[in-house]
Amino acid sequence: MKFLLVDKIECLEPGRRIVTTKSLSLAEEYLADHFPTFPVLPGVLMLEAMTQSAAWLVRIQQDFRKSIIVLSSARNVRYNYFLKPGNTLRCEVEVISIAEDTAKFKGSGYVADRLAVSARLELKCMEMADKVRHGKDIDERITAQVKEMFELVGGPAALSACSQAASD
Repeated sequence: MKFLLVDKIECLEPGRRIVTTKSLSLAEEYLADHFPTFPVLPGVLMLEAMTQSAAWLVRIQQDFRKSIIVLSSARNVRYNYFLKPGNTLRCEVEVISIAEDTAKFKGSGYVADRLAVSARLELKCMEMADKVRHGKDIDERITAQVKEMFELVGGPAALSACSQAASD
């Protein structure tokens, strides 16, 4: 099962920060088990939503050069509030540093204006071409899919929305 935990990129300032949203619906499969009488987004998926948000910052900064971006560590993780069906998680992620193979971020997730989750994230950035024989082809397919997803979640509009807000 693949979890896409960014529904929309609201604001994207390359090299600085990103704001994304994930609206939780009762239709999400994992809610049937977590928990049957009190469905809430698992904490690890709140963390994953912040990780996916941070990955967009890396992709834009590196012009989509690295096809695979994964969480390598999460520190100072704090869960403060549940995300229930009908709620929206707003992730705000700030860049600490972005290097070629690693990136560090400070992330917070809010439900309405309540802090639900916070953490410091370190991501590892890599390419399949460095790992397997036909990795370059895999990288190209992944990059094409990721670029398409960037369009679908409103990435280009978020870039201009932040530039517009900064100039106002």
